[in-house]
Amino acid sequence: MLTDLVQIRLLGDKKRPENERFRRYLKSHDHSDRILRRIAEGIEEQIDCTVCANCCRVATAKVSERDVDRLARHLRVSPGEFLSRYCEESEEEGAILRRTEAQGCIFLDGTACTVYEARPDICQRFPHLVRGSGSIASRMWQFIDRACYCPIVYNALEAFKAETGFRR
Repeated sequence: MLTDLVQIRLLGDKKRPENERFRRYLKSHDHSDRILRRIAEGIEEQIDCTVCANCCRVATAKVSERDVDRLARHLRVSPGEFLSRYCEESEEEGAILRRTEAQGCIFLDGTACTVYEARPDICQRFPHLVRGSGSIASRMWQFIDRACYCPIVYNALEAFKAETGFRR
């Protein structure tokens, strides 16, 4: 199980073309989504996200109206104040949590989320391997980038390739 973030970054980038081929392979071959989910669950159980928190440093977190309401209540501010203090607009995603280059997510403190109990739905479901809409194959486009910064995704893709008989 690879957890070194430098190695994951390097290998994730190096394997990007291979992972894109694997995505096409999954879409064109029969496989058991249940088995892939079970593999992903096993990997998620072995890696503690709260020790890593690399997703909070690297990825953006889109917030829904529901997230805004929940987080505003948690922080005891109005939804409007929450949006102005803690969010910014992204052309592609809409409202996202504000971030800094040095820290990442505005709510990240070391490797701890300061609003963990009220964190956005997208954060609760991350990395979206086990908990996500549709089959794993239909969500593979998300995993190619995530394999460059998330140990769970990197290791799951490698295990999926072995399980499905993908030829590298």
